[in-house]
Amino acid sequence: MNFIKPILISAFAATILTSCGGGAKVLSTPIENIDTAPLKVSDLTETEQHNWGHLDLITDTIPGMSVDKAYSEIIKDNAGKTVIVAVIDSGIDIEHEDLDGVIWTNEDEIPGNGIDDDKNGYVDDIHGWNFLGDTYEEQLEFVRILASGDTSNPDYERAQKEYDEEYGKFINYKTQYDQLLQQLKGADETIVAKLNKTDYSLADLEGITAGDNEELATATAMAKYILGLGFDDINAAKKELKNGAESISDRLNYNLNMKFEGRKTGDDIDDLTDVGYGNGNVMPTEDSESHGTHVTGIIAAERNNGLGANGVANNVKIMSLRVVSNGDEYDKDVALGIRYAVDNGAKVINGSFGKYYSPHSDWVQDAIKYAADHDVLLVMAAGNEGMDLDKEKHHYPTDNTNNGPEISDNFLSVGALAPKYGPEMVAGFSNYGKINVDVFAPGAEIYSTVPGSDKYDTKGGTSMASPAVAGVAALIRSQYPKLSASQVKRVIMDSGLPIKIKVVVGGDASNEQSFTNLSVSGKMVNAYNALIMASKLK
Repeated sequence: MNFIKPILISAFAATILTSCGGGAKVLSTPIENIDTAPLKVSDLTETEQHNWGHLDLITDTIPGMSVDKAYSEIIKDNAGKTVIVAVIDSGIDIEHEDLDGVIWTNEDEIPGNGIDDDKNGYVDDIHGWNFLGDTYEEQLEFVRILASGDTSNPDYERAQKEYDEEYGKFINYKTQYDQLLQQLKGADETIVAKLNKTDYSLADLEGITAGDNEELATATAMAKYILGLGFDDINAAKKELKNGAESISDRLNYNLNMKFEGRKTGDDIDDLTDVGYGNGNVMPTEDSESHGTHVTGIIAAERNNGLGANGVANNVKIMSLRVVSNGDEYDKDVALGIRYAVDNGAKVINGSFGKYYSPHSDWVQDAIKYAADHDVLLVMAAGNEGMDLDKEKHHYPTDNTNNGPEISDNFLSVGALAPKYGPEMVAGFSNYGKINVDVFAPGAEIYSTVPGSDKYDTKGGTSMASPAVAGVAALIRSQYPKLSASQVKRVIMDSGLPIKIKVVVGGDASNEQSFTNLSVSGKMVNAYNALIMASKLK
């Protein structure tokens, strides 16, 4: 899974280191002409930061999905039909204060009796299934290819080249991060002694007069440099640097370690018929396993309950499928996870994961087609390497082979937007592609739930954009339940806002492209427009 590692490594480190059915009554008309939309010139307030993905481009000058407008003007008090959304991800804190009321329960299973009551092949699958068992750390897929020693594998040579590049790069990162943290530690001790407080901002540093004190002058310059990278205070900077260093260590110790064996489920990963492994515990195994909980909150955190975050969808039940490790997921788990979701009633599946090698991609594509045959929509993250997927690498799971025809019409690939309308509105980390990415949605600096009864945090990635769109899909399927998965996909793509300006892609200011050429639709998702379009379909 290439989405759990912090964006900090690739961006920050480089900087530092060198009408169908019943539904709501439509009272308004769609937003169509945004060519004259004003640019946001002031900083976002804390409220806007925590909710920007739900705001409206015209009203708020922020490139959100007009979710709040959709509720106030279209949905109002119409709860719609309950929709089951399967979240294929890491573990989910189903006891979180903002999620405990939206968790799916398998009513045909008796908790804790050790019997497969509903005879679906999974014992005590009360809220979903944990395909990983007790494990979380894993290798990357290309490392598994090399570790197998099978030089006849057609991807072996490519994997070896990538391994050499990645291992050397992360060894470099580790050395530089360790040095930086050590230098910051010394500087911080000097400044704390001067200011007589353990947390300080750039404004505090500006007030320091070092005089002839060379040690203080050096420490102040060092701290100013770090805070000048965009941190509000030194404790936030230290936390982010520490997280980055830990992520680098994980990369070297687990993801890139050819001797590491993470999987302990006892199944044959090359046999799709070897099933029933894992267990029914869908909770995270450790504090750092926060990805699935964050994704779930974006879709379904209980709305307007006075707690930390609002989900996009107001009437969903979340089915938890623990498939995604801190490393690359196994194709077998993904394929079986999709099939489990379909067989147990999910109408939308969110997959905020992905990789660039897939030895059993046919299993996953068969599962995608299985979902299509059963009218289930899949929404997937496009990836975080800032690449053109049409030209550089193939990203899995995918609904095509080598940029060819789509295998089904129930698959949406989502790129990420940042909270700033204009040339910098595409998140620098987001992958893009006129063939391989369908739409864009809010994905940078997203505030949502994390493990712990009352905990919330801000994260960024196409992992956060995908559940935003899954939430819109669930909203449509709730309000207009007779629409098919294919129709919902088309509504989301066709009703988005067409952005005609040039934008920076890949975080490279010298690489500007027309937003219309970055995805199949050339649009950013808009919940308000989508509900209006859905109401008119017959």
